[in-house]
Amino acid sequence: MAEPIPRQSVPDHVFDRLREEILTGRYRPGDRLPSQRALAADLDVNMSTIREALGRLEQLRLVEVRHGNATRVLDWRKSGGLESLVLHGGGPGEPLFVDLFEARRLLLVESARLAAERRNDEQSGALLRLASAVALGGDAERALLADWEFMAALVEAAGNLVFQLVMNSVRELYLPRAQAFAALVSGLDELVPLYVQTALAVAECDGEAAARAIARLTAAQEARLAG
Repeated sequence: MAEPIPRQSVPDHVFDRLREEILTGRYRPGDRLPSQRALAADLDVNMSTIREALGRLEQLRLVEVRHGNATRVLDWRKSGGLESLVLHGGGPGEPLFVDLFEARRLLLVESARLAAERRNDEQSGALLRLASAVALGGDAERALLADWEFMAALVEAAGNLVFQLVMNSVRELYLPRAQAFAALVSGLDELVPLYVQTALAVAECDGEAAARAIARLTAAQEARLAG
């Protein structure tokens, strides 16, 4: 490993570095991590910090810690969850984020269908207001936040708890680096009618129209990211 860990927020730094090295493939599934003593020496930290970091990695199902034996790296694609990737590096062109926005589109299309069927009047009104808020977003930062709030409200109106929990994980991946995704709200004049069409279709209980509108919106956003 490289230079010693800075003293500020030492356990977080150790955890982040080890997780990054697992997610980027420096340590591959089945590999044995160095011993706790070796890791402590390499990173210039104490053993309790290493144990805490390994415990957090184990909770995320990135490693298997066997007391008195080696710590082995798990195949996080099979054992992990979205929370494993929170704060992982990368940007719009990275495979993780290509997959993330593809999943976002598919989730939102089904959410739109369900929202048209299940929404209450309050949720319907909120979607209409949020669609207008996107148009008034102004700068990219505000427009991105308005976009997020609209999509989150759509998923909430769908009334599917698992969809909401997935959206929570997406939020933790996306919002901390939202500025990297300013392209999502570029050419906003072309996108705003699609927010409005989605909200109106949900209000009118037209699931297929809502699904078509949100599919067009999210596909256009993905194209802007790829652009």
